[in-house]
Amino acid sequence: MEKLWTVLTFLPAIDWLALVLFFGGWVGYAQFAKHQAVSKGSVLAATNRERRLWMLQVTYREVRVIDGVVVQSLSTSPSFFASTTILIIGGLLAVLGASDQASELVREIPFAARTSTLVFDLKLVLLAGIFVYAFFRFTWSMRQYTFGALLVASAPDHKLFESGGLSREAFADRAGRVVGLAAETFNDGLRAYYLAFAAIAWFFSPWAFIGGTVGVIYILYQREFRSEVLKVLQGDGSGEG
Repeated sequence: MEKLWTVLTFLPAIDWLALVLFFGGWVGYAQFAKHQAVSKGSVLAATNRERRLWMLQVTYREVRVIDGVVVQSLSTSPSFFASTTILIIGGLLAVLGASDQASELVREIPFAARTSTLVFDLKLVLLAGIFVYAFFRFTWSMRQYTFGALLVASAPDHKLFESGGLSREAFADRAGRVVGLAAETFNDGLRAYYLAFAAIAWFFSPWAFIGGTVGVIYILYQREFRSEVLKVLQGDGSGEG
């Protein structure tokens, strides 16, 4: 019991509240976005429908070189972010190795919270953990795009679909879903990047951390469910403005 109390008093109550709100908001928003996309639609759900339509068009083409090029092009984004994330993680680990000097530097920033070196290290570990998660999501997205390219390359000849021997719909469902999963995984990595900015606010104060978490989740919601591009994808507006 005494050890539990020691752990709980390691951080002030407001910091624990900020951490609970951060992880609760992250997981809660991810689940909310997943269910909301099914009922009301989102940018990801709208683009997934386009991906399925794309794979349906693949079954009509005799030459599919352009489709393979597009899949390869799509995989460059998670590849870029994965490489960038490795550099960020390396930088954070370097700062963690010199946390005494870094902590002193942060204390000189106006409005930054004055904390012990141990608490400062905890904040760095949180940031590193976020980017490690993002790295795994980006690399998994890259592999899934590879699987999508494999499906496009191994698609049967268009004449077999025209003869009725194979189902266009079945191929479009399978290939479109694989490419869609790659996009969803990439979206998870991007969401982690956004929330990393909220975690950075913790270096200033737990209140800034709370405000940053709420602000980032609001921005994510607006972009996924209230953006102009969603209206265009759904055919609800011209997107002009």
